[in-house]
Amino acid sequence: MRQNKRRLLNSSLLTRWRLTDVIIAKATEPKARLLLAHGAGAAANSDFMQQLALELAALHIEVWRFNFAYMQRFLDSGKRSLPDKMPVLLQQFSQQIENCPADLPLFIGGKSMGARVASLLSTNSRVNAIFAFGYPFHAPKKLSWRTEHFSALGCPLFVAQGERDAFGNAAELADKSWPRVVLHWLSDGDHDFKPRVKTGLTQQQLIAQAAQSCSRKIDEILLATQ
Repeated sequence: MRQNKRRLLNSSLLTRWRLTDVIIAKATEPKARLLLAHGAGAAANSDFMQQLALELAALHIEVWRFNFAYMQRFLDSGKRSLPDKMPVLLQQFSQQIENCPADLPLFIGGKSMGARVASLLSTNSRVNAIFAFGYPFHAPKKLSWRTEHFSALGCPLFVAQGERDAFGNAAELADKSWPRVVLHWLSDGDHDFKPRVKTGLTQQQLIAQAAQSCSRKIDEILLATQ
């Protein structure tokens, strides 16, 4: 859908239009734009994605979130379906990249499945780096690794991962390394960055830590390209 067909709804922080639902978290004096995709089971407006976007926006990163078409169909009809096949998801993510204006440096990423799709678009010339907020290294209890493309990444992949993530925890990844992949571990976090109560930490704190790590890496990349 062309830019002039988008429907804008303004608020103090969020501007939303219908494409497959794009939600923009505006930032004061933005230094970069981060295009984020959701995970397999929760949409772009999930609590996790909303809080992450707000934390990033507070760090001068304009965040664009969108729904894959299968998720938008569920939101519209109430009938849940499985995610589309990877080629379809890649096509939809690629279209969202093309729809982003070129006024800010562009970064992409996502939560879980969304991060995996983003990582497969690392050779897109517009993308400066990829940010994964909980990467699905493997399905829970199944060590069939989803990292075959990591050796050929076209740009850096920064992963914020909970230490207890069932999709790839600290112990499982202790002996793993890839040239362009940087892991940032979140203390006692699970796949949704939720720590156990006994730690005294909160999910909100870990999401904020992930956002801060993302902001620092963006600063490093922008400085290096000046």
